[in-house]
Amino acid sequence: MDKNEVNTAFEILLEEIEEVFNMISKEGEESFKSRDFDKAKTLIEYGERLKYFREKVKTLQKEWQTIFSERIPTRGQKRQAKGRLKRGLRTPEENYVMPILESVIELGGKAEMKDVLNLVHEKMKNILNSYDYEPLPSNPKQKRWENTAQWARNTMVNEELLVKDSPRGIWEITDKGRKFYEENKQSWQAGINNKG
Repeated sequence: MDKNEVNTAFEILLEEIEEVFNMISKEGEESFKSRDFDKAKTLIEYGERLKYFREKVKTLQKEWQTIFSERIPTRGQKRQAKGRLKRGLRTPEENYVMPILESVIELGGKAEMKDVLNLVHEKMKNILNSYDYEPLPSNPKQKRWENTAQWARNTMVNEELLVKDSPRGIWEITDKGRKFYEENKQSWQAGINNKG
């Protein structure tokens, strides 16, 4: 059984949810600018429900990964998937956690998003793929990896690794985030060295 195909499906689903969220956000901004506050409020509510739904999907993805933490014996037959999901999808969100934490620490514990993203890019440029560098359909000015990093930050806030109520555009690490980084940095760096 190939758990990676299901994991790939989760990544596709998450990206589709994020795409809808980005479209709703854009439409909400336009409604706000045109002073259609009722529509803007409705879109904000949809956006919040969508963020909550996305977190449930992320939880299911993690649960899926733990179900198959051990190799399942098969009869030696490799399943041929019809209409196989395309490969080369974005780099998974969890791959951003350690680079984000390390970047924020190097920048003094808190910094502007653009500075964090620049440093994260330097740390991840050897693992980002061509798909990560494509522009988002909903926002051609933003590359997919930047969007994934911002979603990673959202998850990290929910996991209390980054400060929830930091000023807009500022990413700040928590004590829990520092502890998580210290506990995981050696295995993360070993993984980087093995890939490099």
